[in-house]
Amino acid sequence: MRQDVKNAVGELEKAFADFKQVNDIRLKEIENKGSADPLTDVKVQRLNQEISRAQDAAMTAKQRVDVLETVLKRAPVGGNTGGEYDEACRFALELKGNWPADGGDVEQYRSYKKAFRNYLRKNNAGSDIEEIKALSAGSDPDGGYLVTPDISGRIVQLVNETSPMRQVANIVTIGTDRLEGTRDLDEGTTGWVAETDARTETDTPQIGQYAIPVHEQYAEPRATQRLLDDAMFNIEEWLAAKIADKFSRMENTAFVSGDGTGKPKGFLTYAAGVPDSTTFNVIEQVVSGAAGAFAASNPGDALINLIYSLKGVYRSNAVFMMKRATLAEVRKLKDTDGNYIYNPDMQNKTGGTLFGFPVVEVEDMPALAADSLSIAFGDFNAGYQIVDRQGLHILRDNLTAKPFVKFYTTKRVGGDVVNFEAIKLMKFAAV
Repeated sequence: MRQDVKNAVGELEKAFADFKQVNDIRLKEIENKGSADPLTDVKVQRLNQEISRAQDAAMTAKQRVDVLETVLKRAPVGGNTGGEYDEACRFALELKGNWPADGGDVEQYRSYKKAFRNYLRKNNAGSDIEEIKALSAGSDPDGGYLVTPDISGRIVQLVNETSPMRQVANIVTIGTDRLEGTRDLDEGTTGWVAETDARTETDTPQIGQYAIPVHEQYAEPRATQRLLDDAMFNIEEWLAAKIADKFSRMENTAFVSGDGTGKPKGFLTYAAGVPDSTTFNVIEQVVSGAAGAFAASNPGDALINLIYSLKGVYRSNAVFMMKRATLAEVRKLKDTDGNYIYNPDMQNKTGGTLFGFPVVEVEDMPALAADSLSIAFGDFNAGYQIVDRQGLHILRDNLTAKPFVKFYTTKRVGGDVVNFEAIKLMKFAAV
């Protein structure tokens, strides 16, 4: 497995070296003839795609090694100790809040989990009275069921792994329908005085408030009853993967471009401007120098302007955010000294670095076009707040789409910008 990672990184290094060699030829052709040979352009695009493929392969290989090492290091569970006991205690605290943390909770948890599996497969058919009682302990007033902690945790983990915004934004879990907070909008005034000078009143800093409501998202994976009856596969893993895939794609789009009506509000939806105490709910936009492209001369200057439009306090934790097609164009750029401004990450921790800052690939960002906001730069942990409402719910429906069984699953999540100074956008326009 380690050799797989080494081989994948080697392929990435070779792909990037080949790409730079051919792209240098393309740039010389543009300099000498005003345009590049079409064949050279094709080679550059092919090698650009090869870099992306090699990056994905290296990341996948590394993730396999990480998972294998985690499994090998995991201690076996015995008796009432270990991970299962921790899950049982967590479930007890979430469900009752005042249950004693002793071995009896483990048996309660095991009964609930067994009953929950029967619920997924056969809607309680074949369950004994004790299992039905255990399942009813997790019943939600709206008719759904709380997902057992290990399944819920798997869904949350998969969502976190596949949602780029969750990897960089701030996340909080609440038990109410909204998160409320305050903003420090400006500073108070001060002054110098001599010993006997009069002291006049100074301005008082202004405090603003924000509220981020949680919105309901749902998934409805389905399977035939025959498959559920006969299959030897792990239905819980299958269900978790289907739900996580739907949730992550839905919410990530909303975090980027959602209008805030029935869904989170995306950071691309705010008006352009420089935030201050009077107009705080705006995000600064820095122009690229050309419509739908970078300026022909010194194209990297626009990115430098974007970087230094952000205050120093946010730059230490800042990242670039763009879709893969935009990153392919950025890879071609050089600084005034002829050095490539993009470098792939051979440690497979990020999507590479641009002027030393990590790049996060977000396919929900707009493609390059006139006036598009195709690149974001900022400290998203300080700038964007994701709010999760505690709990997932599943309702099994075997009646409305026979012979399919639908698993109607709901989750509540919100999101909004809370610090408008911490995020900057690049507008691909001349002015």
